[in-house]
Amino acid sequence: MIHNFKPCLEFVLAHEGGWSDHPRDPGGATMKGVTLSTYMGYLGRKASKEELRNITEQHLEDIYKVLYWDKVKCDGLAAGVDLVVFDMAVNSGVARSAKILQRCVGAVPDGVIGPKTMDLVNGIPAKDIIIKFSDGRENFYKTLPTFDTFGKGWLRRTKECEDTALAMIGDE
Repeated sequence: MIHNFKPCLEFVLAHEGGWSDHPRDPGGATMKGVTLSTYMGYLGRKASKEELRNITEQHLEDIYKVLYWDKVKCDGLAAGVDLVVFDMAVNSGVARSAKILQRCVGAVPDGVIGPKTMDLVNGIPAKDIIIKFSDGRENFYKTLPTFDTFGKGWLRRTKECEDTALAMIGDE
């Protein structure tokens, strides 16, 4: 939903934390969930780790809105569904999040949310999508070679995201 970007971003940022450059993280250097590669793409030039460490709040918001929220069409998703799809897009990529959503609603999982996917999404209760999406997210994480290192945190985040998303929809 259009008005949900800021609350969803708050959730994401609470889980993304601050600076990280963990040797087992395939994303590499990351600040508040934004990788150095993503930041350089946003800036359109090379950037240093130090620049990333000092990323502005406006750059963060722009990156999350344009490169994640908009790419997975969250303005057109029901409250709660927007959160789980957005959070997964940030954590594991736009295409991965889109494919999980598409599998949940019976669409062809091509990684791009288009009108056919949106029509199917709109025909299914948000609660059902949120629960099924969270299960798909958990199953995906368990396939990753870094699950032993990061899995506990990913599963906790998935559960907190699901709970928050369900609270956003209230009683349907």
